[in-house]
Amino acid sequence: MRSRKLKTNAATEAARTQQANNAAPKCDRLRFALILGALGPGLLAAIAGTDAGGVATYSNGGSLFGFEMLWTCPVMCFFLIIAQETAARMGCVTGKGFAGLIREEFGVRLSFLAMGALLVSNSLETLSEFAGVASGMSLFGVPPFISVPIAGIAVWLLTLSGSYKRVEKILLTLACILVAYVIAGFLVQPDWGDAAYYTFVPHIEPTPTYLALLMANIGTTIAPWMIFFQQSNVVGKNAGPDSVPYQRIDTCVGAIVASAISWFILLATGATLFPAHVGEIQDAAQAAMALTPLAGNAASTLFGLGLVGASLLGACVLPGITSSAICEAFGWEEGPNHSFKEAPAYHIIISVVLVFSVIMVLNPMLNLFDIMMVAQVVNGVLLPILMIYMVKIASDKRVMGAHRNSKIWTGLTWFAIVAIICLTITLFVMQFLGLA
Repeated sequence: MRSRKLKTNAATEAARTQQANNAAPKCDRLRFALILGALGPGLLAAIAGTDAGGVATYSNGGSLFGFEMLWTCPVMCFFLIIAQETAARMGCVTGKGFAGLIREEFGVRLSFLAMGALLVSNSLETLSEFAGVASGMSLFGVPPFISVPIAGIAVWLLTLSGSYKRVEKILLTLACILVAYVIAGFLVQPDWGDAAYYTFVPHIEPTPTYLALLMANIGTTIAPWMIFFQQSNVVGKNAGPDSVPYQRIDTCVGAIVASAISWFILLATGATLFPAHVGEIQDAAQAAMALTPLAGNAASTLFGLGLVGASLLGACVLPGITSSAICEAFGWEEGPNHSFKEAPAYHIIISVVLVFSVIMVLNPMLNLFDIMMVAQVVNGVLLPILMIYMVKIASDKRVMGAHRNSKIWTGLTWFAIVAIICLTITLFVMQFLGLA
């Protein structure tokens, strides 16, 4: 009898073990599916930062200083994770966008100032995206008066298409074009030992040009609009507090991919344009053309293709997030799933930003490269202001509950804010003294 009971217990235990073994793969598959489902907001926000202005900034960094700015990529990756993880966490916990939280926590007046600065910054950014489209398509024989209006109409239709999921899929597909920069980096056959050395050993030149490029690098890698974009997209996907771990994975993946792309742009231009003493370039298309005699037609074509893809990606993102942030800040209806009658302000702001950008780019009297660089510097100046709003909200237990910032995370955020402010003050002092 006792023997029979032992056999029964053994069989029961074996059955339980078998069930657990069968359940394990299902849990793993479910967890993997949840991670894939979370990917999107962070990945798209980070990659979209590698836009026309970003390509121009990184290209100039490589052309003027060779590999000396490669160290900024892992540093900027770290700072980008800090900013975007906080934004995603705030979106998951509060179910509100960044603009709405600013209005609730700091009032309409400060919200108005923040939105005004964002509108100026993003309008310049959008203009620079269409300048990138014009420059990139000119490499393939398409004149600006054809490429820019067509791109403007396409962006307008996509932005107001009425489906967030469709827009996200198209933008993620468009982001795949940026792999062209990675391929171009291999084609130029750089000195990989030197590249590794300068990546992990910082080299800083205390010159106005270097510091201005460093500021522009910050402004394009961690652009203010990216905070709004990430948080808005997290809210749009109805991600709740349970999704915080998966959004962290999305944020880290996006930051690493975006930083790798910027690293390869610096690598390609630093390995070719710097030794050839090309000097300052006026736009990313010039960098692509300069690559032809140095690295061959394939590298040049890939660089130009990447510029077009990066510019279109940025142009698709910026008008929508600008309009969404402003509408949210003032309590107006917003989103691509709303008709013009339901959300007139949302549609009007997008249309005005796009029309303004297209018209300005087609004006031959404007120096588009200067506008690109100004946009990146403006981003660098605006960023610490928004990060101060962000760290105060994210550290508030009343708003964030158990998901509020830890002391370490708050300290790292303040370190980034102080570093950016110090760099900004240094540039302004140099400008005042006539050194920049």
